[in-house]
Amino acid sequence: MASKRLTSHDVARHAGVSRATVSLVLNRSESVTIATETRERVLRAAAELGYKPNSAARMLVSGQSETIGLVLSDPSILLVDQFVTRVLYGIEKANRELGFHVLVEGLESGGRGGTYDNLVESRRIDGLIVVNPRADDEALIALIETDFPLVLIGSVRHPAEASVTFGTRGVLAQAVDHVVGLGHRRIGAITFAPRGFVAADARLRALDAGLRAHGLALEEDAIEDGAFSAESGYEAGLALLRRRPDLTAIFAGNDTLAIGLLSAARELNRSVPDDLSIVGFDDLPFARWLTPALTTIRTDGVRQGMIAAQMLFARLNRRPLDEPRVRLEPEFMPRASTAPAPHPARG
Repeated sequence: MASKRLTSHDVARHAGVSRATVSLVLNRSESVTIATETRERVLRAAAELGYKPNSAARMLVSGQSETIGLVLSDPSILLVDQFVTRVLYGIEKANRELGFHVLVEGLESGGRGGTYDNLVESRRIDGLIVVNPRADDEALIALIETDFPLVLIGSVRHPAEASVTFGTRGVLAQAVDHVVGLGHRRIGAITFAPRGFVAADARLRALDAGLRAHGLALEEDAIEDGAFSAESGYEAGLALLRRRPDLTAIFAGNDTLAIGLLSAARELNRSVPDDLSIVGFDDLPFARWLTPALTTIRTDGVRQGMIAAQMLFARLNRRPLDEPRVRLEPEFMPRASTAPAPHPARG
């Protein structure tokens, strides 16, 4: 015998409220003020019963599509960057709790503005999260200035933006102290993305500031641009080490690039960490299982994604954000891929 289909009547009885109250809560109506305790009781009752209201009916009542857009500044990162998948998991986890769907779009090269226009003007989405934005994305900046519900994972440094970022200056200063303390003086870097991405530029500035505190500098010919993937880390590592064979330590823009850099070092007969120390960024799950275990900087992508989604839901419900620009603090994780500099570099 088929089980009885759950209705809002069932939720009302379970919560001890009227069916009208259930409708107002589940449709996120703002026409009536409902006590927080009552709202939570209704949501708990619906969750316990496994009740899901009809999405088409909800859209008619609320005027919402029940969908948020997720825009990736470079869609190819889904193929190569495990950190982004952790961010997506955090967003999806928050969405499951609040009943929204996620529509993923990518910005193809040369066509940035059209993606935002298509999503917003078609009314397919109620709000938008943009991952790893570029500082020169004029269409994104224009959208921020319209006050459309939008949260950045990253930043374009616009005064009106809502964003979730990681602080880099303090933790990179710790990493530089560690590397310089091991005797390294000739230090290079591979960015995780082409310059122009705000986070990549910020990490370079923070690294340079850390070196300058020790009377050193990040020389331009000691920098190579990566492009998210291990392959780009390998190619950038070969180019950098061939151009600057005197380097004894390299900061990789993310852990995925660090894998490629390890391969490049092996190909050039540079032992890690005896001849070359490597520092990554993100502390992805594989980092401590590499050989040698990767010295890196731990970030929490799942938490970043969840916070971004929760901020967006607050904006959709017209609630003021306590903190429009959230900055999370990473943690330095020293491991076996860094060691004392080889003797010629000492002093």
